Amino acid sequence: MKILLIGSGGREHALAWQLKKNPRVQLISAPGSSALAALGEIEQISPDNISGLVTLAKRKRPDLTIIGPEAPLVLGLADHLRAEGLAVFGPSSRAAQIEGSKVFAKDFMVRHNLPTANYAVFYDKEEAQQYLEGASYPLVLKADGLAQGKGVIICGKLEAALKAITELASLEAGRRILIEEYLAGEEISYFVLTDGRNIVPLPSAQDHKTIYDNDCGPNTGGMGAYCPAPLVTPTLERIILDTIIRPTVLGLATEGTPYSGLLYAGLMITLSGPKVLEFNARFGDPETQALMPLLKSDLAEICLAVAQGRLNEIEVEWENKTAATVVMSAEGYPGPYRQGDLITGLEEANSQPGVVVFEAGVERKMEGASFNSYTKGGRVLAVTAVNDDLPGAVDLAYEAVGKISWPGAHYRRDIGGKALRKSLLYDSGSD
Repeated sequence: MKILLIGSGGREHALAWQLKKNPRVQLISAPGSSALAALGEIEQISPDNISGLVTLAKRKRPDLTIIGPEAPLVLGLADHLRAEGLAVFGPSSRAAQIEGSKVFAKDFMVRHNLPTANYAVFYDKEEAQQYLEGASYPLVLKADGLAQGKGVIICGKLEAALKAITELASLEAGRRILIEEYLAGEEISYFVLTDGRNIVPLPSAQDHKTIYDNDCGPNTGGMGAYCPAPLVTPTLERIILDTIIRPTVLGLATEGTPYSGLLYAGLMITLSGPKVLEFNARFGDPETQALMPLLKSDLAEICLAVAQGRLNEIEVEWENKTAATVVMSAEGYPGPYRQGDLITGLEEANSQPGVVVFEAGVERKMEGASFNSYTKGGRVLAVTAVNDDLPGAVDLAYEAVGKISWPGAHYRRDIGGKALRKSLLYDSGSD
């Protein structure tokens, strides 16, 4: 099976790693990376170059195209490929607006009575500032468009909110700004596969978005994750499916924008139940790096069934284990960051049983008789460990992280901490 994979990050490395477990898969990645080049052919075409990717697909005629990042989905790559008669895993441009525009998503939620935060939309910076001066805090400010995980700012006071308005308005994604009610609770990432009619839930995960321990510092694309999330009990999952996921898939279909691909709901579990923070139209990053090592079934066959509208014919099986992922980033990230530092310890970490390192901002160079690896991105790599339980997975992941180094390497030291503390409290209370 010839598969074209769009993307170049750690998420795509995890997807490719899982896809290549099927020996029949011939993988082509665009634009690819050093890690993806080790798994198949690469074509250095940007994910935003829609015409170039369509030309590539027409030339290669893949049996399936899997679109990793959100930008090409919003730009309509799936639509163009389907028009050429090609099978695609990923929603149409109109359906992908559920991630591409937070205003579209919030208005959709209101139309279909999905539980979410109250909000107001502003097209003018000055009007938003006037609203903030009379508002109660905390509040959440969001840029309308795609901002690579950095378009959301929680503000506890007026001064912070006014600064955030200026910051968001300077972004291309900030031409419209949402001001939302702050929801208290614990956040989870919930995923389902859907072909527009059928729905298959995946294990839930918890991401760690801020750069520093204890959820401090600015938001990033994600500094770690674990899967499954103990917070999502069978009862809570039924509520999520009945009040959020099924109404969303049905609502998109009834509005003429059927959704096909991976639907990712960012949810806040509040005292009054789960509420939607946002929707994403693709696999999460770094959640995918925790999710893929748990998959027992054939990812290529699953994605092809989704693309062909026959998800009901596929059984998806998972390991009865837990995965923990720790992201290691370059010094300075999420701001301007260092690049070109030599990475040591990758092979040693990867050789540990139960551990796999997914590369994102890594460049491999042939130097003498061997390859050396250098940093080439903000989030450089993700170390994932699989074990029977969360404490074991976390310990194994950090053991592997300790083997990898480069100047200025940074990582959070509390991945999984909330769930581990709750587990200890529960265990001590049950003695």
